[in-house]
Amino acid sequence: MFSNTTEGFEEKTYLSVDGLKLYARDYGAGNPSASVSPPVICLPGLTRNSRDFHQLALILSKDPERPRRVIALDYRGRGRSAWDDNKQNYNLGVEANDVLTACSAFGITQAVFIGTSRGGLILHLIAEMKPELLASVVLNDVGPVLELEGLRHIQAYLANPRRPRDWDDAAGLLRQLHEAEFPALSADDWRGMAFAIYRETDYGLVTDIDPAIAEAVIAADFSKPLPDLWKPFDAMAAIPLLVIRGETSKLLSKATVEEMLRRHPAARQFTARCQGHAPLLHLDDVAEEIRRFLRDL
Repeated sequence: MFSNTTEGFEEKTYLSVDGLKLYARDYGAGNPSASVSPPVICLPGLTRNSRDFHQLALILSKDPERPRRVIALDYRGRGRSAWDDNKQNYNLGVEANDVLTACSAFGITQAVFIGTSRGGLILHLIAEMKPELLASVVLNDVGPVLELEGLRHIQAYLANPRRPRDWDDAAGLLRQLHEAEFPALSADDWRGMAFAIYRETDYGLVTDIDPAIAEAVIAADFSKPLPDLWKPFDAMAAIPLLVIRGETSKLLSKATVEEMLRRHPAARQFTARCQGHAPLLHLDDVAEEIRRFLRDL
C-alpha cells in the first residue's frame, strides 16, 4: 500500500481483488485521539469521488471534543482510482467488494459509514454481506426506493455535458444546472463543487470519471421503477442510522423516508434545508447534525 502525506490527509492506494489500483484519502490517521472511536468511511455518489468529503472530513478529524479518523474512497473509474477495462465491473456488487477490500487494507474491522447516493446503495449491500462492519450508518439522500424523476434528472444532465472553459466557468455551469435545487449554496460552494467534479487535462477541464460510467446511465431505461432494497435495508434494523434528505430532492421522497423510519424506529432523520440531491454535508447545519449523531453514539 502506497502512502503520501498532503495537507490535512494522507493519500493512500491499495489493490482490488482483481488488481486495480484504488485510491483513498486518510484524515487523522496519525492522531492518537482519533483512534479512540471507530473511524468514519465516506462513500461518494455515482460520478463523484473522495474530494466531495474533504471539508466534512476536516471537520470530523479535527473535532475538538472527539476527533475521528476519516477515510474517503474513490471507486474504480473515479477520481484517482484506476479505470477498469471491463466496463461491466462498474456495478454495485463489485464496488461493495472494493469497499470491503479497503477496510481490510486499512485494518478496519468496524466503522461509521457515510454513504451519499450510490454510496448509500452500496451500504445496503454491505448490510447483508458483512453487517458487523457497520458500527453506524449515515445515508445521504438515498434509501431503498429511488424516484424515477430523480433518476431521469441525473440522466438528463449527464446526457448534455458542456466542457467548461476554466474553473470560473465550471462553477457557473454547475450553478446554472442545479441552483434551483440548491439555493443554500454560496459562490464558494459552487466553486468547491467544481473542484470536486472536474480535473485538469491537456485538453481542458473534464469530469473526473471513466466516460463509460456516464454512458451506462444515459443508456439506462428509467421508464419503470427499479427493484427496491427494502430487504437489505431491514438488515440495518439493529444499526444506528441517520437519514439525511435534501429538502428539494427529486431522488428520495418523503414517503420513502417515512417508511424507513417506520421500519427502523430508532433511526434519526434530518432535512438539509434549501438543498437537493445530494446535500453538501459540510454546510453548518448538516455537519453539526452529523457531529451530534456521532457524539451520541
